[in-house]
Amino acid sequence: MATSYNNQTVELLEEAERLKLNCKHEESISLLENLLSDDPGNVAALEEIADNELSLERYERAAAAAKQAVALDKESYMGHYVLGFYASSKGDWKTATESLRIANSIKSNNSEILRCLGWALFNQGEKVRGIVTLERSLNLDLDNVLTLCDLGVCYMQSGDLKKSLSIFSGVLDLDATNERALECINMLKKLKTYK
Repeated sequence: MATSYNNQTVELLEEAERLKLNCKHEESISLLENLLSDDPGNVAALEEIADNELSLERYERAAAAAKQAVALDKESYMGHYVLGFYASSKGDWKTATESLRIANSIKSNNSEILRCLGWALFNQGEKVRGIVTLERSLNLDLDNVLTLCDLGVCYMQSGDLKKSLSIFSGVLDLDATNERALECINMLKKLKTYK
C-alpha cells in the first residue's frame, strides 16, 4: 500500500533518517514519536522507530513498532524484516524464516534481508539453502563483514573448515580487529590440531 505524506511529514521523516544515519538514534526516535502523536497511523515513522530501536539493540521495542507497522500495512518489508530479526535473536528460527521470507518477497535482492534469511534458514536446518542465500547476499554486498562471518560460521558448522578459514581470513583483510573472525580462526586452528 503506497502512502503519500504531506511535505512537512516528508521533511520530518527525512530529518529522522539523517539523524539515524548519524547514529543519533534517540533524537531520531523522539522526532518520530512526535510525528506519531499527530499521525498514529504513519507506517514510515513506525518502520523508522523499529530500525532505530534495532540499532540500539532494544529488540523488544523494535518488534513492538514493527508489529504496529505490519498491522497497518501488510506490505511493510521493514516491519517483517525487524520481526524476523527479533525472532532470530530469540532463536525462533521458524518464525524468523517466515517473517524474513515475507520481507524478501516484498523487497527482493536486499542484502541485509537475505543475510538474515540465510542465517535463519541454516539454523532452522535448511543448511544448503541457508548457505546459498548467504552467498546471494554476499554477491550483493561483497565486503559485508557480517555476511562473511555468518557464512564462515555456516561452513565451519558444515565441516568445510578450509572454506571457513578462507572466509575468516578475508574478514581480517577487511577488518583486522574483527573479534568474531579472530575467535573463529582460533577455534578453527584448535579443530585442525585435534584432527
